[in-house]
Amino acid sequence: MTTPAIQWYPGHIAKAEKQLSKNLGKVDLVIEVRDARIPLSTSHPHLQQWVQGKQHLLVINRQDMISPEAKKIWDEWFRHQGHSPWWCDAKAGTGVKQILQAAIHAGDLLNERRRSRGMKNRPVRALTLGFPNVGKSALINRLVRKRVVESARRAGVTRTLRWIRMGQDIDLLDAPGVLPPRLDDQEAALRLALCDDIGEGGYDVELVALAFVKLLGQLVENNASGVTSNLLEHRYGIQVKGTGNEQKWLITVAERHTSGDTRRMAQRLLDDFRRAFLGLISLELPL
Repeated sequence: MTTPAIQWYPGHIAKAEKQLSKNLGKVDLVIEVRDARIPLSTSHPHLQQWVQGKQHLLVINRQDMISPEAKKIWDEWFRHQGHSPWWCDAKAGTGVKQILQAAIHAGDLLNERRRSRGMKNRPVRALTLGFPNVGKSALINRLVRKRVVESARRAGVTRTLRWIRMGQDIDLLDAPGVLPPRLDDQEAALRLALCDDIGEGGYDVELVALAFVKLLGQLVENNASGVTSNLLEHRYGIQVKGTGNEQKWLITVAERHTSGDTRRMAQRLLDDFRRAFLGLISLELPL
């Protein structure tokens, strides 16, 4: 079964990107947030254009949803690429203090340059940037130490840009999740759908669930992915018997767990992955 093209670019994102372009000139620091399960798929193709001439903090959120081995592999890979990733679990607050210190340090460097030109100190203007539902709002609430923006594990919660004062050191610009107008890389689009980083209006839940089952079979070969050969059997009691049998498996499992409702079973499968009920799974790893 072929999965139809996954595309999602709602009006509020298009509007937010226009507002973002107008505010980029005011920003000194870009705090880019990615999803630890899919750190490549949550890299925006326009990122280099947006961070040009600015300091850049790469934040990998949801470190709690991948294995320590996968984190180590990704950390080494990013450092080899010349990046210094900052890992966190924004929901629990793990790693947020270090991110705040890094942002303050970036502000110190900014003000050193300002003083050398005879200018006064001012707060660093930081922008949080990333795909929808990668945890930007949860990170901001942790950085500010109070709930200043709505946070939920679904795409499209933040819809407008707003400045947030963080003491005397940082002014933070909270922006809605941004997506390219067209998702040309459909493998990446599938991963975005699986991680709930795009809205459900952009894909068919049942077909994405079938693609997920097939993907799990491919990930078994990589130990760091966290996928074992009996993962689905352990959770649902029925084994997937080889590639090409994903639909038959879904029908059989639906008969056992959701009275034959394959769509409801597909949604349950995706929700179980998103809540880590299937374990700590990395959907992509560097080659």
